[in-house]
Amino acid sequence: MLDSCVLAFDLGGSSLRAALIRRDGTPLARHDQKQRLGVEADAEAWWRAVQAGAAALRVQDAAAFARIGAIAISAVTRSLVPVDSAGRPTHPALLFGDARAAAVLPALLALLPAEHPERPQVNAFHPLARLAWLAQAAPAALARSAAILEPKDFLNLRLTGRVASDRISAARLAASAALLPRLGLAESLLPPLLPPGAILGPLLPGVLEGLAGVPVLVMAHDTWAAVAGLGALRPGHAYCISGTTEVLGLLADAPAQAPGLLTVAWDGLHQIGGPSQHGADALAWLAGLGVEVGRGDPPPGDPIPLLFLPTLAGERVPHWDPDRRGAFLGLRRDHGPADLARAVMQGIAFNNRTVLYRAEAAAGRQAVAVHLGGGGATPGWAQLRADVLGRPVVLSATPEPGLLGAAIIAFAALEGLPLAALQDQLARPAAQCVPDAARHALATRLHAAFQAAEAAVAPISHLLA
Repeated sequence: MLDSCVLAFDLGGSSLRAALIRRDGTPLARHDQKQRLGVEADAEAWWRAVQAGAAALRVQDAAAFARIGAIAISAVTRSLVPVDSAGRPTHPALLFGDARAAAVLPALLALLPAEHPERPQVNAFHPLARLAWLAQAAPAALARSAAILEPKDFLNLRLTGRVASDRISAARLAASAALLPRLGLAESLLPPLLPPGAILGPLLPGVLEGLAGVPVLVMAHDTWAAVAGLGALRPGHAYCISGTTEVLGLLADAPAQAPGLLTVAWDGLHQIGGPSQHGADALAWLAGLGVEVGRGDPPPGDPIPLLFLPTLAGERVPHWDPDRRGAFLGLRRDHGPADLARAVMQGIAFNNRTVLYRAEAAAGRQAVAVHLGGGGATPGWAQLRADVLGRPVVLSATPEPGLLGAAIIAFAALEGLPLAALQDQLARPAAQCVPDAARHALATRLHAAFQAAEAAVAPISHLLA
């Protein structure tokens, strides 16, 4: 086993990444394919990318490819792939940023019983709302559908021929399965749910050259894998995945409810937090406007009284409002590009603080540390977050926690070891940023102004929308 490798895939918002990862956590070969996800995607294009990625890795390191002991795919979640009984997509995948269901939300809520525990969670981004929208927009496609899958479940179906999902990725759809008949849909659209990290089955012959019979894991979504790769999948620790969007959560021993946050059972733990609708991509937006953002990594400095509301594409956690709009507040004539870039990063950190503090209040404990990963995991931005949050921020030694996490989960499954043991072995920290007390005090005052600005701008956003 010490000489074996895992073939890991991570389907994110901007690329599909593939790697061969050795038992000690070392990536031996790597292949990336850029993509840009909108509200819909061609699931078959994902499958072609997986095939191309595996072929590229085989060319890069044939010896390591021959030692693959498992295949593990993690991918974006809160995304739906409807498939027919033969496993073919009946409609383009509906992705995490899709808010078109806002148009059908009032009618949907009128159909749902007020006492159902999932009803308060149903919003324009909820899978039930997306199915209600699809029932109106493409009823024939939905009528042909035999199952509703997550993106990684669709890819696993191609690999194994088996329709299944996991309890983490499909948590919201599973919680609302009994409500599907209210939409005229069968509960059987929900696939069988397996424990995350379980072995789904062997790879079918002829699917990926040279790998027939290799075990394929059911896995869970990309956040769960990345949290394991950061070493944060343990009680009392928090994580922040800063990519195209931000995902932040606190891991607790018991479930707890917080306003605007999701509580999901994470295989013995409980995640309190969830995905925002914005992230490091906001810097790319700013650069696209011609604003010089440098490396996107500011030196430590005092928080600046220039506020940026990062809701450029509506918001999920903590507001669940597709009509939210972004704003700069406090602009002066002497503000320059560096001030705008720092305000963008500071605004995202302020949203992190709102989510983290609500999660901590619900769990009744303060985070030991916030483990930061993704494109926004730079030293300067990590220090800025530490100062805003007032919590230590840990940077990982791996630039790809999602791929490493997939390997950690796969090796744990193959060897029958607890995830905590594999995290201790393979998820290594690179640095820790400690909050500066004076900067944290200043950030606390500015965060109050940030929250007041959100409340003031929201009604104007709705008027403009």
